[in-house]
Order: sequence, then C-alpha cells, then structure tokens
Amino acid sequence: MNDLFTRVSTTYFKESVQHEPLLTEVKPTASKPDQRVWTVSSVDDALTILKDQPGYDALIKVLSFLNNDEPAADGFRLHVPGPKSASVVNLLVSEIAPNYWTLLLEGSSESNHQTGISGVRDTELFLSCLRSVTALNAILIQIKVLIQEAHAGGKEAKRSHVSLNLGLFLDLLAAILQGYESVRSIWSSSTQYLSNASLRWAQSQKLASLLTNGQVVSVAAEALEIIERDKSRSEVLWITEGVAYSQWLGQNITSWAKTLPQNEELSFCSELFHRSLSLNHSETLIKSVIDGCLLTKPEPSTSFTQIVFSRSRNIKKVLDIILLHLSKKFLSHIHPADVSPNENISAVVTILTALVLSDSERKIALATWCVSSSGAGLGDGIGIRRAVLATLAQDTGAIPTIAMVLSQSLARFGDKLYIKHAAILQQNVHTEVLLLAAGYVHRLSPIKLTMLLRGCSYMSIISNRIGATQQRARFLGLVVGESLSALIDAKETKLNFQMEETETEEAQQLKQLTRLADQPGPVDPILSNFSTQTPTSSSQSIVSTPKSIVKKVKKVKPKQQPPISAVKPRAIIEEIDSSSDEDEDDLVPYEKDSDPEDSDEDATLVQRNKPKAPVYVRDLINFLRDSESYDKQKLALQTAPLLIRRKANYGTEVSSHANELAGLLVGIQDKFDISDFDDLKLQGMVALVVSQPKTMAPWFARTFFEGDYSLSQRTSVLITLGLSARELAGFDVSQYQSAAQFPSKRLHQKMEQLYLEQSNNTQEPSSSRLKALPPSALDNITQSLTTSFLAPLAAEAADATTGPDILKLESFTARYKSTTKVKPRVRAIPNTTAALLATSFFSPLTAHFQMALRSLKPIILNPALLSLYLQTLGIVIHAAGPSTLSLPQLTSELWDLLLGVRVHVLGDVSGMKGWFVAMASLLEVNGGDMRRICETQGRELVETREWVAMVFERTRGEDDGEENEVKMLAAGVLIKLGEAIEKYQAVMMGEMIGFS
Repeated sequence: MNDLFTRVSTTYFKESVQHEPLLTEVKPTASKPDQRVWTVSSVDDALTILKDQPGYDALIKVLSFLNNDEPAADGFRLHVPGPKSASVVNLLVSEIAPNYWTLLLEGSSESNHQTGISGVRDTELFLSCLRSVTALNAILIQIKVLIQEAHAGGKEAKRSHVSLNLGLFLDLLAAILQGYESVRSIWSSSTQYLSNASLRWAQSQKLASLLTNGQVVSVAAEALEIIERDKSRSEVLWITEGVAYSQWLGQNITSWAKTLPQNEELSFCSELFHRSLSLNHSETLIKSVIDGCLLTKPEPSTSFTQIVFSRSRNIKKVLDIILLHLSKKFLSHIHPADVSPNENISAVVTILTALVLSDSERKIALATWCVSSSGAGLGDGIGIRRAVLATLAQDTGAIPTIAMVLSQSLARFGDKLYIKHAAILQQNVHTEVLLLAAGYVHRLSPIKLTMLLRGCSYMSIISNRIGATQQRARFLGLVVGESLSALIDAKETKLNFQMEETETEEAQQLKQLTRLADQPGPVDPILSNFSTQTPTSSSQSIVSTPKSIVKKVKKVKPKQQPPISAVKPRAIIEEIDSSSDEDEDDLVPYEKDSDPEDSDEDATLVQRNKPKAPVYVRDLINFLRDSESYDKQKLALQTAPLLIRRKANYGTEVSSHANELAGLLVGIQDKFDISDFDDLKLQGMVALVVSQPKTMAPWFARTFFEGDYSLSQRTSVLITLGLSARELAGFDVSQYQSAAQFPSKRLHQKMEQLYLEQSNNTQEPSSSRLKALPPSALDNITQSLTTSFLAPLAAEAADATTGPDILKLESFTARYKSTTKVKPRVRAIPNTTAALLATSFFSPLTAHFQMALRSLKPIILNPALLSLYLQTLGIVIHAAGPSTLSLPQLTSELWDLLLGVRVHVLGDVSGMKGWFVAMASLLEVNGGDMRRICETQGRELVETREWVAMVFERTRGEDDGEENEVKMLAAGVLIKLGEAIEKYQAVMMGEMIGFS
C-alpha cells in the first residue's frame, strides 16, 4: 500500500492568532430616502398618503392641499361636512396628531429662535385643518376614549402610553382654542362654505353646544387628573379651570363684538353669550364682556346691547351683574355724607341711560331692581342707588318710571309685614331709594308728589312706621315723614317731630338725599384700554412670571471705578500680655446662635439670604401674593396678626388696603404644609376685622354668601366673624393684643410691679400664657354658651328634688366663711360695641341670608354651613348682650329666621344643634325682658314651643353623642318657653286671639 502513494513535497503553514476586540462598533446600514414622489390633486390622494404613514414632506403637501382656499377639482373642501372630510379629520386626529404633533411643536420652537418661519407655518397648517366643529368634536371624543382606557387599566395605564397621549391631545386642544379670535375662526371655517342656511344654523348650534355645555372643562380636568398637573405644560391649565375658561369665552365674545358683526355673526355671538350663562362661572364671563365692550376706549361697543339683551328671560340677571360690577369697581368709595357731584356717578348714569331707557322691558327691570326685596344694591354703597335713580329720572315719558318707583317704595315702606319681618339692612336701602325718588319726582312734577302724599294711604304708612315695636323702624319712619313733608309743605306747616333722633348726623344724611340731583356726564373717567392677553390659568396669572419677561431682564454689571491712588495705612501690631488679667474668669462667653437649617449635611442647601419679616402692610400683601415662596408665605402668616393690629390705629395703611388684604387671607392655600397654617390664617383675619370692624365685618359677611370659595374657606369666614365679635365685646383677649401696642412711657417692669396690686397681676392675661384660638373655637364657645344656658335649669331641677338651697344643711364654718367673704365691687361698663355688632355683624349676615335663599342653588343650605351659620348668629347676639338698644329688632329678625329654616334643619343633627344654640342664646339675652317677648312675639313663641316639643319627642338621645346634646337643648328651650307662657299668659291673651 505504501507504494501506491508517493510523497512529492511537504509544506508547513504558520498558524496566525488574531484577537478580536471585546466591543465592536456596528455601523447601521444607511436607509435609502423615500424616493416616492407624492402628488396630491384630490382628496383620495390625500387619504392614501395619510393612511400610508407619510413622511414629513408628504404630510406638509397634504396639509397645504387641505388648506387651499380654492376647492379641489372634485369640489372637495375640508370644512364642508361630508364622509370624506370626516375621514380626513379622523386620520389627522387619530393617526397624524400622536406621531407628528410633538415634532411640529419642536420645529415651531426652533423656528422662533432662528430667522426662518417654516416650523411655525407648518404648525399653523396643521391647526388650520383642525379648526372646525368636526375636528373639535373628534378631539374631545379621543380624549374621552383615552380616559375610559385609563380607568379600565387602573394605575398601570396611567404610567403607559395613555398618559402621554392624553397630554398630547390636551396640548392640541389648548392650541386650537388658544387666543381671543379662535371661536370666530372656528365658526367661520365651519360655516363660510355652506350655501344652505339650515346647515349653517346646525353647525352654529353644534359649536355653541360644545363650548357652553361644560364638556371642554370637565373632560380636560379629568384628563389632567390622570396625567398629573405637574407633568403638563402651563399653557394647558387654563382649559381645565372654570374661571379661566369663562374669561377666555368672554374675551372671544368681546373681540367679536368689537368688529361690529351683522346678521348671522351677530346672531351666533348672542346665542353663544346667552348659552354661556349656564356655566358655573357665568358672572366672570359677563364681567369680562362688560369690561371689554362697555368700559373700553375709544368708545363702548354698539353691539353690546344687541348681544347681551337679545333674550328677555336673561335681562334681569345680566342687569343685576352689570349694576353690581359698576358699583364695586367705581362707586364703592362714595360716602352717604358726600352730596357733591361725582364724575364716576355721572359716567355710570350715561352708560345706564344708553343701555336701559331705549327699551321698556329694561326700564321695568331697572325699576324692579329698586323696589325688589333682593335688589337696590343690598350691601353696596349709596353710589349705585344714586346712579340708578338719576338714570330713571332721565325718562320723560307720559308716565315717568321714577314715579312708579316712588309709589311702589311707599307701599312697601308702610307694609306691616315688611316692617316686622324684613331685615333692617334691607329697610335702610329701600329708605334711601324712597328719599332719592321723592326728590326727583318733586323736581320733575311737584303736583304729582303732592297728590301722592295728600292721600290717606300716606298717613297710614307713617302711622304704621311710628307705631312699630322696633326702634330702627320707627326712626326710619320719622326721617321719611319729616323729609317728604319738607318737600310739599311750607316752612311753617311742615312736619317736625321735635325728637333727638331726627337731629342726629345719620338723620341729616338721610334727609339731604331728597336734594341730590345727579346728571349724566362724560364716560372717559371710567373707561380703560381693551387688552387681549393670552388666557392662562388663574394660578399662573397670579403667581408666575411669563418667561418672555424673564428673558428680557438682564443682570446689570456694576461699572468698574477707576483706581484711586492713596497711601495704604500700615498695620501696627502691639503685643499685650494677657496673663495678668484676673477678671478673665468672670467673663461669660455668648452662646452661638444656631439656625435649624445650618444642621443640614449638604452645605449647598443652606439658604443664607432669607427674606425679612414685612414691616409695612404693602410688603405683607406682596408676601401673601408670592405663593411660590415658602419663606415669604410663612413669614406673612406669622407677621399678619401682629402687624395688622399694630398699624390699625396709626395712619390709613390698614384701612386703604383692607379689602385686598382680606381677599388674600381668605383665598390663601396651604401649598407647603405650614405648621399652624389654619390658626395663623384665622388670627390674621380676626385681626383685620377687629381693626376695621365697620368695613370688614360687612365685607366678610357678603363674601361668605357671594364669594367663589370652598366650604373650608367659608367656614373660616364664619369663625372669623364669631371670634371677632367675642373679642370686640370683651369676652376674649387675643394673644397679639398686648404685643401689638407701640412702646409708651411706662415704668420698668420691676418698678411697675410695686405699684400694681397682686390680684391684678394674677388675673391680667399675659401674652405668653395665652394660646391662639383653634379653628374649632366656635365649638368651644358654643359649648360654654349652652352650659351657661342649661346650668340654671339643672340647678332648679336639683332644688325641686332636694329642696331649696336655703334649707340645705351646711357646716357652721361654711356659713361663717360665706358671711364674712367680701364680694368684689362690679363697675358698670356700658356696652359700647353693641350697636357695632348689631349693624356691622348681625344685620349683614341676616340680610344676605334672605337674598341667598332666593337663589337657585343656595350654598348656605349645606348642613354643615347652615349649622355653623346659626351658631355664629347666636354668638354675635350673645356678644351684643341684653343692653343693646336694637335688641327688639335683632330678636325679631333672628326669630323669624329660625322659624324659616326649620324645614332645612329638621332631620339633621348638626343643623338642629346650631338651631337650638341660636335659640338658647336668643332666650338668654332676652331673659330679663320676657314680658316684652310675650307681647310682641307671642305667636312666634307659641309656634316655636309646639315645634320644639315635636323635636323633643322625636329625638332619642340615649347615647352621649351629639343627638343627646340636641335633646338636652330642646328640653332647656322648652322649659324656658313654658315658663314664659305660664307667667305672662294673661298678657298674651289679646295677641293670641284667633291663633290656631
């Protein structure tokens, strides 16, 4: 076998060892660009491209085709409703927007920084395709679908693509609606190519429904809750807030009205306005339209009347808001004693004359406002009433409207039921209207006024007033009688009661109303420039600064000063031998002050430039406004009570900024979880009311009923009024009272103690011992009031079981101590704050309550608020005390109010407790004059006793809870009423004849 194979040659190869690197760069294969040439000549081509995941250039070609003003060859237009246009919009919203919207935004922002505008143009092309009713509805439906998917998927869906898509569609929705010309643009694009009037009407109704049914705000707010507010852009927040959205809608209507629309545009603008009144924040919308159309330069828009007064059913609501807005903005500073001509009043008269006197329905509505139980500017200054009566006096028809106002005011003024049951604040307002109307009628037609006052009905009116049991009602009757008599009678025969009440300063102010004659004047003093700012959220518009403004602020570098040649001083070093100091041991080193923030391990987190506490009220307001700074918010809350009390009686710093400061304190939010936030906020509001009770107490009472606040904020308002009333009456002392006093000429503390009695030192409240009242301080005060009310009844019950106190056995020592004990002398101090509490606290609360009950959805009927409100009334009347001169009037108002709210508190334990606390306080204050109660309030007393007996029988009260307290209070009230009826039943017989 070896012979078969012969070796020819042998070759050796050397083995090569190659070591490959661990990491190898892999270069991707460059993809070839899309070489397809897209041509868009019809809607079918556009649909094909949109379905085939187009590139950026292809998308721009499609968008340019869709935005072409000229119709396509087949007559297609994107904004004309149809199957193909709906398909295109659906693809743009569902397919193109999720993939390209972020890219378009980035291109738009880059183009803003560069010279080119292609990115902005591309974004505008895309938005123009979606500015239609169909696209707006499609976006809302897409957001709803994503919300349902997020709810179905739970928390996992919120972290997935659903949250990203929700944020994207919210950005897209905000971009489409952005600006104050967007509504007009959407309406124009949706209707301008429709030849049929019925189709244009249908599109208009659909757009109005989308914008005014609250769907945009509710859907956007729900989506924002899913994606979380911090993860969304600030430009989106305004569509999730009702106030900002209403303001945006009002500004769109204003901008449209400025263009003087005609025919269909005017009709849709009016339709949009009136349907927007169904939104929760319709007052904000109306005020925005008023400021933009009626109170702007160079002249008010003539379309305002055609837009806001086109529907009769909304005339009263719109007119009431107009009068309220004008009063707060221009006429709130006018004092009743100021009888000189006022340019603001004259300007308002001119505006109201143009709005009202050209239409009979509006004239009747304005006259009804003067005499209605909820009108006449209740809670506002006299300025708005002067303007309204001066406007009605401009009517020179056959039957002047001002004469009708006078006759109706006289009839209401003398009505016995009105005198007895109407709130005293309401009677004051109607008295001013009566006197103003009488003056104008006397100047227009003296004979008509004479004939009106010579009748027997006028004499009965004055007689009913003078015979009223309430002192305030009699006072108003005396003033009106003398004032009207001075207009028609001679100086020798005019009526003069010759009483001190009619010679007071207040009486003279009321009498001079008949001599006022305001005239129309130029409107320039109250006009302002119309501004069209980009809508932002309420929080952003208040606390944040636009980035564009921040970028303009440049740091100013200090100029380098030229070097000054001077001889530098030479240092002189002297060695001192300190070994001989003997007093060194007596020196006590100072302890180093430590800052809690210095203990932070990271030195970069230590803040050295902390803000200092404000020393002026204006600085305090700036601190409260800066809701992004924790240090400023905390310093403002801690400094507010002391600073307000200290500045109250020195200058006008507090009084001139009181309203602004009160609004900030009520609306401030605890964003940083500040310790004792509620207590500090409450103490600041109490300090403000105590410092300015005549103006701030009515402001807080009105804010409670009319302000746009939460339940907790309204609760804090009521607690503020209750605590302030107690402090003004001297029942409580604030911890900030003594510390707020300015330094005065006082002895040293050690010397002062030598001249002070020891008993006074132990009883004098110290600011170091007093603690701040908790937010539930009204509950503690209520508990003390009910205890003082039930304690005598419990003692009498114990005496009935064990015998009178005088027969009880006691030791000789106890008797000896009781006879030798010297009782302290009690110095009688007049209750000077009783009138203040009656006029500034009690009357505004009851008057606005009656107005609130006439609204569609009165928030006061909330069980928790109603209970606290009734407790506050009880605390206020208890603080006023039995020495109040107007106690009969307060008793009548509160008793009627309590009988009126029985149906709202029955069945609710907390509401019943508040009701019985108010009734117990009422009976305790009137405990020394129950005979007068039986004479004047006999029917109410018997009716109350029957209802309380029914409540007592239905209430279980076996446990020690709140229901047991209600039953105990019911028993106490029942005993008090029974004792009064039994003691004065002979007096009540005449009053109770015919009662069933």
